[in-house]
Amino acid sequence: MANPLHHVIIGSGSAGFGAAMTLRQNDPDCRISMMTMDSLPFYNRYDLPQIFRGRTDWHELLAVPPAFYAENRITLRRHNRVVDVNGKTREIRLSHQEVVHFDSLLVCAGGRGYLPETLIDSAALMHGFGSYEAAMRLHHDLPEGGHAVMIGGDMIGIDLGLTLIDSGYRLSLIPTEQTFWPHEPDAETRQRLLDALARRGIEILAHHRPVALRATDDGAREIAFEDGTALRADVVIPACGLVPMVEFMLNAGVDIERGLLVTPELGTTHPNIWAAGDVCQIWNDEEKAYKFYHGWKNVRVMGELAARNIAGAHEIFDVKVEDRITLDDQGNIHSTFWTH
Repeated sequence: MANPLHHVIIGSGSAGFGAAMTLRQNDPDCRISMMTMDSLPFYNRYDLPQIFRGRTDWHELLAVPPAFYAENRITLRRHNRVVDVNGKTREIRLSHQEVVHFDSLLVCAGGRGYLPETLIDSAALMHGFGSYEAAMRLHHDLPEGGHAVMIGGDMIGIDLGLTLIDSGYRLSLIPTEQTFWPHEPDAETRQRLLDALARRGIEILAHHRPVALRATDDGAREIAFEDGTALRADVVIPACGLVPMVEFMLNAGVDIERGLLVTPELGTTHPNIWAAGDVCQIWNDEEKAYKFYHGWKNVRVMGELAARNIAGAHEIFDVKVEDRITLDDQGNIHSTFWTH
């Protein structure tokens, strides 16, 4: 009897979780291993702002109970960092030097938060929001009713910012090119959206370019601006979009631009390696370009579609997905990025 196929998934977010479930449904006998740097099983990161509404217990954020993985014979390997992928031998190497063979590899590694070059050296003084642990640190360090400054304001950040305002905090937003990322509204729409945020209580600091950040003696933060002025706050939150995490794929024998380049079937240039989610750029034949398709709904669809294609299907990702940000009559912002 032939050995069961071993499918390895790098990443345990929405794309990876959806893929694992689809692979199991298609092949009850296969081996499925999920490698993730996270400490927790899959939870929806779009729900993290709810921590500021009192949902601080990580059990409440999980998509499924921890026992779900064992019950479905999915090996979830937490705190495992992939440092190299060898496409020729079909092996991945982990940071502790363990080598794992795969029959198929699906990369759903997602991305890390982008920082403007002028602020990279100040990263340790900021509060990220990309994980449960980071969100809890922010919740702990931001005093009740305290003042947060957000740089950028991508759509994840906007959701957090509105939650902070609703929860009694003060928020100042420093717009950048990444404001409303991944949407790219025209100048008129962008201004109307910023005006709507101001009406909700967010202070908009237009024309302020941060150039330095320092910690004050009492543990607060002071942002220095290009014009010589400064602003004090309790915490500073970067929200400037994502950069795909692809460094570990440099030896995999796949094509890379900013992300992993894939066909509409989500296959890379290696026959045994696929990619899904924020880590990949999908070929759009109409525009003759590789494009990112962000947002919970797109990411989940990609993971499930890639898994079906790994199992032998030839489905194509619909690149004509809706990408829209609008205001309703009450001045509320609606985004397809938030749809889940």
